[in-house]
Amino acid sequence: MGIYAITGASSGIGAKTKELLIQQGHKVINIDLKDGDICVNLASQEGRQSAVDQLHTMCPDGLDGMICNAGVSGACGNLGLIISLNYFGTVAVANGVYDLLKKHGSCVVTVSNTISQGAGRKDIVDLLNNIGDEKRVLSLISSMDSTNLSVGNSLYVSTKYALARWVRRVSATWAANGVRINAVAPGNVHTAMTATMSTTAKMALNALPIPTKYGQECLMAPEEIAEVMVFLASDSARGVNGNIMFVDGGTDALLNTEKVY
Repeated sequence: MGIYAITGASSGIGAKTKELLIQQGHKVINIDLKDGDICVNLASQEGRQSAVDQLHTMCPDGLDGMICNAGVSGACGNLGLIISLNYFGTVAVANGVYDLLKKHGSCVVTVSNTISQGAGRKDIVDLLNNIGDEKRVLSLISSMDSTNLSVGNSLYVSTKYALARWVRRVSATWAANGVRINAVAPGNVHTAMTATMSTTAKMALNALPIPTKYGQECLMAPEEIAEVMVFLASDSARGVNGNIMFVDGGTDALLNTEKVY
């Protein structure tokens, strides 16, 4: 069986993905701030490097899959954390283990179905993708209102949009060197993150319909996302590369009916 590493596997979608992989007989290394096999802060450069170094020590023969799932929502109240963890933490870890994946592995990145809904800031996205200067971006957002939920959500969407674009940009080169990379764009999922939302926020979530949940006041289950992640990381998806797969029960198709690409 294989060896997989997952960031953010102590709860939510990551935990369910870990569970499914273990059920299949794989070894899974959880990289998280708490309760991980590797406990580090991926929002910091030191934490990212430590995670990469430890994976190289633990997996000298390579990884079968790297699933970059760790992230925070736009409601976390810490704008810098949204930028540093969601985007820079993900890209740094994926790039850092690229040489391990070249031996026989693939990479899956968690983005969000909100990337197609227009709430992100393209100037921030361009800074993330084209400049890649973490300190500069953090300096730019330092004057923004962290108590404003719309600001936090906008930055959240920006980081996820930038991640999706990054996946597309590197996919051809990575695949030419034997590493597939894809992204999963989940819809609204019932996790600890959504469970602590305010009543107003939950009402807003329920106002956005999930066709597969029609007539039900409920969000998607974490395993609905995890099962797709496990598939994309497996050899069964060996023909899939550079894909942004929306796993949202059809919400994106409902909102963007005429968009086929």
